[in-house]
Amino acid sequence: MAVQEMLAGLPWWVKWVAIPALVLLVFGGFITSVLTFVISLLFKVLLFVALVAGLIYAVRKFGGPKKTDRDW
Repeated sequence: MAVQEMLAGLPWWVKWVAIPALVLLVFGGFITSVLTFVISLLFKVLLFVALVAGLIYAVRKFGGPKKTDRDW
């Protein structure tokens, strides 16, 4: 028996309100922890990229050896 067949005879509020509410109730903590992990990882990646870009900018602007003909 397919899921579509089981849901075919149910009222709309069961499909669109009750079932999603049960999913959030049962898996809400897991969903929250996964979203927290993903957002934290994305923030750390963006922070790393910004720090590397700032470092490259600072080295090119203020320091680092000057190019000579002997540099590769």
